[in-house]
Amino acid sequence: MTAITTIRIDYAALPKYLERSCPDAIAGVIEAELRDAGITAEASDVISHIKIELPTTQLAAASTLLASLKLI
Repeated sequence: MTAITTIRIDYAALPKYLERSCPDAIAGVIEAELRDAGITAEASDVISHIKIELPTTQLAAASTLLASLKLI
C-alpha cells in the first residue's frame, strides 16, 4: 500500500493570476500541471481550500512544481 500525502492550499493564498471564482477550474489546472510533470495526483475544490492528494513518494517533486507555480 502506498502512503498518501494531502496538500491543502487556502484560496486566500492563491496567486492573483488565478481566477478564484472558479475553484473547480483551479483544481483542474493544478492537477493537469502535476500530471504533465509525471506526478500522479488528484486535486479538488473543498469549500475553503484546494486539496491535492498524491503518493508521498512524489511529494518532493510536487512541492517543487507547486513552488514554481507560486502556489506554495
